[in-house]
Amino acid sequence: MTIKNTFGAKGWTPEQLNSLEGKTFAITGANTGAGFQATRILLSKGAEVVMLNRNPARSEAAIAQLTDEFGNNAKVSYVTLDLAKLASVRQAASELLRQVPKLDALICNGAIAQVATQQLTADGFESQLGVNHYGHFLLCGLLFERIEASQGRIVVVSSEGHKLGLRKIQFDDMNWDNNYHANKVYSQSKLAQTMFAYQLQNKIKAAGKQVQVYVCHPGASNTSLIRESANLATRLSWSLMVKIGLAQTAEKGAYPEVMCATQADLKQRAYYGPTGLMNFGGPVGECKLEPFVLDPLSLKKLWQLSEKETGYIWAI
Repeated sequence: MTIKNTFGAKGWTPEQLNSLEGKTFAITGANTGAGFQATRILLSKGAEVVMLNRNPARSEAAIAQLTDEFGNNAKVSYVTLDLAKLASVRQAASELLRQVPKLDALICNGAIAQVATQQLTADGFESQLGVNHYGHFLLCGLLFERIEASQGRIVVVSSEGHKLGLRKIQFDDMNWDNNYHANKVYSQSKLAQTMFAYQLQNKIKAAGKQVQVYVCHPGASNTSLIRESANLATRLSWSLMVKIGLAQTAEKGAYPEVMCATQADLKQRAYYGPTGLMNFGGPVGECKLEPFVLDPLSLKKLWQLSEKETGYIWAI
């Protein structure tokens, strides 16, 4: 399926950004990779960015690098957030609400991937599902009213991986106790994120709320997503992809999330990202939205389960 790129042959690039003075963005996982590059792009247009990162030392180092580039007046700060701990998510949301009176967009960028053996979060969730989905589900809920006050946006950074694996949620064994597989579990975590976004769209429309929700993917980008927790074969294959040029830069990987956080007149019931070979790279635009992502029964069941597991009932 070929979708005409409304941004032309080159696709969307930051050259299409206007001034973002007076706008405030929060980004999870922003001290490295695509999140860091998204922060750079937004700061370059005068925005204020709050990075939501797990590691304070790396956050300080990232801010030092950004102030070296943009000057001491660069409007960048951080709040410590560990998506693997729901208590940390609640504390970070509380701190962010104290710090910023207006929030124009929350970019759910932080993620972990390809964890070789089953690991559980502090709250007992399989680690990839816990970090990628449950942590962001709770964070978005806690910040929703502040985002709605500015008629803002929530950007969910998914992955082409959501199309792999089972293509459905394994509701009878969410932690994969019986059949753990690093790739399939990662796929489920990104599918859960994606389904959350489209069900949130449904709920916002039904409630008449003023928040826009977008879903994107970064393509195959040279970031630190594949870490030591991945098995050797995965790390070697990823290194080969980077070496032969199949992985694009982290900066280009940031384009879709920046576009979704800023660009006017985007479709919400859509899926954005690089549109080249296998969607690894290429011009940023609209990609194919697979119908299994929108299964109504799965969307509702996942939402109800997510509220139960996080202990947070959305007021929407």
